[in-house]
Formats: sequence, structure tokens, C-alpha cells
Amino acid sequence: MPLALRVVEKEWVAWRRLWKASVFQATISPLLFLAAMGLGLGDLVNKGSGGVDGVDYLVFVTPGLMAASAMMQAAGESMWPVLGGVKWLRTYHAAVSTPVSAGAVFAGHVVWICLRALLSATVFLIVAAILGGVPSLWGVLAIPAAVLGASVFAAALNGYAVTQESDIPFAVILRIGIFPLFLFSGTFFPTSRLPDWLEPVSWFSPLWHAVELCRAATTGSSPSAGSVAGHVAFLVACLAAGCWWSVRRFRRALTT
Repeated sequence: MPLALRVVEKEWVAWRRLWKASVFQATISPLLFLAAMGLGLGDLVNKGSGGVDGVDYLVFVTPGLMAASAMMQAAGESMWPVLGGVKWLRTYHAAVSTPVSAGAVFAGHVVWICLRALLSATVFLIVAAILGGVPSLWGVLAIPAAVLGASVFAAALNGYAVTQESDIPFAVILRIGIFPLFLFSGTFFPTSRLPDWLEPVSWFSPLWHAVELCRAATTGSSPSAGSVAGHVAFLVACLAAGCWWSVRRFRRALTT
């Protein structure tokens, strides 16, 4: 872990010089989307059906967009920067020529992505609370839930990206993987509205579990301890599997 923190330090030094370029995509863009969906479309939903699951649409969609934004940010940071580090700029090869191991490079980059997700989720939650989308003080717990969800995608996609020869597959991953999860994981409507055959499929989405945790926190609902433990256990299991798989791929890509 101390060597992984060296990788985090390197990312921090680079980011603090270029942070303005990432602010819009990571923070402002999701907030604009929240305003459009939660306030604009939400007004129509509230007038037509009185909200969703007993709450205003803004309150319902806020945790979904928070978790989904963290996922999208983690996905983007886990593909192109990794390919750049291993192929275009070869900074990862430079790193492993020092005492920093391939596993430490992977761990450091995932930790950095989680820190970025933590910052973005915090800003998102503060603004959403000002807009009225977070009625419960327990909403602060949505931040670690969103970061946990983001870490699952970061761990898996880092391992996928490290062995690619070009970025062409990344667009496919976004279109047939990330974007469908964004739409059908309870972000904009309850998964109970899905067809009976499709609803169980959504339960295998890490984003759905992150959204459920975030929604329980921001709305102040009282889910059972078993439900919370189940969501957390699923995400932790996915994270552990992703880390195990990705470390092996990093070692293969950077030590051969």
C-alpha cells in the first residue's frame, strides 16, 4: 500500500495542474442533468402521478444520478488513462522499473479514481441538498455508497483496459455495457416497473445495488439490516473479484 500511495501522489501532482479540464464532466454536467431531470421532468411527473414511490421525483432521482455519475466517472478514468499509461505514454512501464510493482500501479490508480469519485459525490450531494433532493440527514451515507459502487467498475475496467491495443473497444463497452446499466438500474424509475423477466436481471447490476444504498440514505427510509448487508456484500464481492482478476492482468501486461 505505501507504494500504491506513491502512484496516488503522482496522479495528484498531475491532476492539480489540469483539474479545470475535468470539472465539467465530473461535477457540473451531472448537476445540470439533475436539474433538468429532477426539476424539469420532475415537475411533470409530480403533477401527473404525485411522484415516485411516495416521494417527489427530484428526491427519487437524486441518489440514482449520484451513483450513476460516480459509475460513469470511474468508467472513463479506468479506460483511456490506463491505455495511455501502458501503451501511449508507457508511464506504467516506467513505474514498474522502480520498486513499484504492477499490483501497486493498479491499486494506486483505483484508489485515485475512488478519491475523485468521493470529491465529485460530495459536491453533488451538497448541491442536490440545496435543491431539495436530499430530505434526510442520513444522506451523507450516500457518499461512501456511491464510491463503493464506483470502485467496482474501476477495478474491473482497469484490468480490461490494461491489455488492449487501442481504444476502439471502449466505445463499445460504454454503449452496450455502461449506458444500459445507467438506464435500467433504478436510476430514473423503480426496477419494479420493468418487465417481469427483466427485473431479476437488474439485480445483478452493481449500479442497482449502489443506487439502492444511496436512495435509502438520501430519502431516510429504513431498510432492513439484511437488505443493506446484502447490497454491501454484493458490491464488496464484485470489488474483490475485480481486483483479483485485474492484478493478474496488470502483472501479465507490465512484466512481460
